[in-house]
Amino acid sequence: MADANTPYIIRGVEAVYPRLNSPYRFDQTAGTRGKSVPCDPLDEGAKYEVQFRMSAEQAKTLFKSMMEAYVAKREQNWPEKITMPFTKEADGTFTGKAALKGAYGKQVTNKPKQYDAKNKELAEDFQLTTGSTVNIQVVFVPYSMRDTGVSLRLRAVQVIKYKPREAYSPFDVEDGFTVEDDTEVTGFELPADEPEEIAEPVKAERKKAKPKPKEEAELDDILAEFDD
Repeated sequence: MADANTPYIIRGVEAVYPRLNSPYRFDQTAGTRGKSVPCDPLDEGAKYEVQFRMSAEQAKTLFKSMMEAYVAKREQNWPEKITMPFTKEADGTFTGKAALKGAYGKQVTNKPKQYDAKNKELAEDFQLTTGSTVNIQVVFVPYSMRDTGVSLRLRAVQVIKYKPREAYSPFDVEDGFTVEDDTEVTGFELPADEPEEIAEPVKAERKKAKPKPKEEAELDDILAEFDD
């Protein structure tokens, strides 16, 4: 049975919009519609966060464990059940979220650690990417305030498969020229040297042919009609 104080590992899920190298907060003045920006741990709204995409079976297993933790911690005046905490996507997968505040009160939290598949700790500034496959260690935190549920308090992330960050391009993919590994792309191509001037050949004076007899000339005219 899942316990509210025991770390729980969510295995083999896809990372979505991870923000783990620094605490982030949402800045409404950033960009055209606002976006999350790095910040100080003590800033209002500062947190570490990773969303994750999982199959229906993974979501069912996780929800069952969260419900067990809620029942174990449930106080008398709390509702008996929690609502579905995940978002169902169009392709049938589910998206969940694990987070850790930058600070609780004035106490700054420890940054969630990140490890590779061999359990080697990654650099402090390592930036996990969307699409990477990860294991996520969380602690269940049941609550009942304005709403009721179980939050997933982030503790650590293990990167099983890393998806390299793709360079941004404003264009769509088109059919046409591509640069292959063995293609040498240079700048301007210099024009070839001007060829040496070649003297114009002297035309030999041709002797005028004698006019054909009338019968041969008429035959040539007839044969030429087949070539037209």
